[in-house]
Amino acid sequence: MTGVEPLLIDESCDRVRAAARDAGYADREVHFVERGFDWDALLADAMSLSLFATRRLIELKMRGAPDVVSAKVLASLAAAPPADTVLLVAVELDPKQQKAAWVGEFERNGLLVLGQPVERDRLPEWIRLRLARSNVTIEADAAELLADRVEGNLLAAQQEIARIALLHPGARLDVAAVAEIVADNARYDVFELASAAMHGNASRALRILAGLRGEGREPPLILWALLNDLRSLSQIVHLAGHGRSLDDAFRVANVWSSRRPSLQVAMGRLGLPRIESLILQAARVDRVAKGSLRGEAWVEIERLVARIAGVPLAA
Repeated sequence: MTGVEPLLIDESCDRVRAAARDAGYADREVHFVERGFDWDALLADAMSLSLFATRRLIELKMRGAPDVVSAKVLASLAAAPPADTVLLVAVELDPKQQKAAWVGEFERNGLLVLGQPVERDRLPEWIRLRLARSNVTIEADAAELLADRVEGNLLAAQQEIARIALLHPGARLDVAAVAEIVADNARYDVFELASAAMHGNASRALRILAGLRGEGREPPLILWALLNDLRSLSQIVHLAGHGRSLDDAFRVANVWSSRRPSLQVAMGRLGLPRIESLILQAARVDRVAKGSLRGEAWVEIERLVARIAGVPLAA
């Protein structure tokens, strides 16, 4: 299961798991593939038989495209899978990465499922069809409003759809109803905050920050999201400046495909010295938030967000 939409990948995996259970694959093993993953141990485990079940589901959750060694192991597993075993691989890959040889092995020997992105112009119809499954009717302009509120975030859209179906079964929703019952998810997400700041959208980033504060989110979580993107950005800019391709730099920095657009925009706005200055500022704000330095944490975070977004403040 791959693509660029985590929600669709997860839903596809849910269906495979359900089908495997129905077919008698009672054992389920989940492995999170990260840097330094022990492939030899996995291969040994895959070739051994369980004492309690003869059919197994082995699930590999991967963060980004595999390296050369991992890709070779995956290709060999696809070409010669263990007996009585369903091998399920879930990974976000962009269209270029989907053309890799190891992906081709899975397509030739099994089933390749691509979670295609739902573009903004298709999102209202996607929302309407999903609500219809729960016997909820939504008018066209109301679906447009909901699409605007979730800003293309399918996970946020699905959360709202599930909430509407639960609280308003069988309803017919117009714009006024949707405006009243739908939370503005796009504002209150730490990753959306980081994305808005990296895009240079200061007004939206500061609105999201205010929403996070109003929800009672803690400063360390917000700082983690901002600092994570800043550190990734520093590494990518450094690698690109030393001749590495952009795709390679993003892979080495272990950046999810969904985070790449905002970081690419930031690369065009922020040079390496400014990025390093922002990292130092973020580290200082973190000490303020933890009480080791004097200051008001939320004021300091606001200044940091504004500087990331391009507002010319003193460091």
